[in-house]
Amino acid sequence: MSAGEQIPPWLQEQVGRLQQLQQNLQSIMVQKQHLETEQLETERALETLKKASDSDTVYKAAGSILVKSTKTTLVSELEEKKELANTRLTVLAKQEVRLKENLKEAEAKIREMLHGPAAQTGQKTDTSK
Repeated sequence: MSAGEQIPPWLQEQVGRLQQLQQNLQSIMVQKQHLETEQLETERALETLKKASDSDTVYKAAGSILVKSTKTTLVSELEEKKELANTRLTVLAKQEVRLKENLKEAEAKIREMLHGPAAQTGQKTDTSK
C-alpha cells in the first residue's frame, strides 16, 4: 500500500480486533503478576505465622488498623487466600493461552488479507499491458 492509500475498513476492523486482543493479553498478564506477588506475600506470612507458638499474640491487618486474632484463625484465612489465588491464577493462565492463540489467528488473518489471493497462489499481476 502506498502512503496515499487509505486502509480499507475490513483491514481496520481486523487491526482493531488485534489491538483489543493485545490489550486484553496485557491486562491478563498484569493481573497474573499481581496475583503471583500477592500469593508470594501470603506464603511468606504463612511461614512466619507457622513458626510462632500457639501462645504468641498475633494480629491481622484490617484496613489501616491491626486487630488481635488467633494463630489458628489467621493460618486458616491465609491458606484460604492462597488457595483462592491459585484458582484465579489457573483461570488467568487459561485465558492467557486462549488470547495468545486468538492473537496468532488474527495476525495470520491480517497477513492473508494483506497479501490477497494473488500472493497465496504465487501469481503476479502483469501491469505492462
